[in-house]
Amino acid sequence: MADDRDLTKYERYIKVVAAVSAYWVCSIGLVFLNKYLLSSEELKLNAPLFITWFQCVVTVVLCFLLSFVSRSFPNTINFPRMSVDAKISREVLPLSIVFVAMISFNNLCLKYVGVSFYYIGRCLTTVFNVICTYLILGQKTSARAIGCCFVIIAGFLLGVDQEDASGSLSVIGVIFGVMASLCVALNAIYTQSSLPIVGDSIWRLTMYNNLNALVLFLPLMLFFGELGEVMFFPRLFNVTFWMWMSLSGIFGFLMGYVTGWQIQATSALTHNISGTAKAAAQTVMAVIYFSEIKTFMWWASNVIVLFGSAAYTYVKKQEMDKKAS
Repeated sequence: MADDRDLTKYERYIKVVAAVSAYWVCSIGLVFLNKYLLSSEELKLNAPLFITWFQCVVTVVLCFLLSFVSRSFPNTINFPRMSVDAKISREVLPLSIVFVAMISFNNLCLKYVGVSFYYIGRCLTTVFNVICTYLILGQKTSARAIGCCFVIIAGFLLGVDQEDASGSLSVIGVIFGVMASLCVALNAIYTQSSLPIVGDSIWRLTMYNNLNALVLFLPLMLFFGELGEVMFFPRLFNVTFWMWMSLSGIFGFLMGYVTGWQIQATSALTHNISGTAKAAAQTVMAVIYFSEIKTFMWWASNVIVLFGSAAYTYVKKQEMDKKAS
């Protein structure tokens, strides 16, 4: 890949547009695809853990496949060499437990709430990130950043209130969303401490995480009776069903790549702003696609959360620049 300094202004513009577009397509596509698999009236498959487990299978397979292709065609693709080390797998296990909880609560939240409310349901990640970094790492957060967190909390509470007023509130869905937000914050912290174990390779960590998840999900699926649900699923041998399942796994895998690509093509600040804008677009698309009618205050709750999240990102960027200067 050419250095950015060797690219023309037009080429840099195309690179940024391509990276941001890929991130939006994969992220929004994955949410809508997961919503279809998790709670579609057409499928009626009540097995969210199995769906999540299969997505982990796809990720592990793709990691080893790309590793093989990279070894066979080193000039075409650059991907870390994959191998399984039981010692590394054990050392990564604490992160994997948090990872399993994160993706499980994430999909369970999406199963019980609408796509339009999904962003609000999971908007407390920033708040939990501030809390967890203080409790676990002892890092303090500025008053301005904490103020932004209170704005996010206010938007969340207003959103829950308005969803309840409209009669479409799922309390269990909101609880799963809050738990998912907590686990996302914990996952970020444990990921930083686990990266040195795998030589600072995010792809190797992804492989070990998902490999451990394959084992961790089995007793959970057995406990919640999902194996029986899957065995008697009418579309178990339907090619179209497995096509959608595989596509969701591929999209999940690609999210790791396009996230890094967007940060590389722009900046961490632009990535966060893009994520915030994507959430807004995703909410509007969901309301239109599912023909939902929302009140002014419901929309206001989304705007408040989006504003709080964007303000937090801006404040943290200012603080980082000040430290660097």
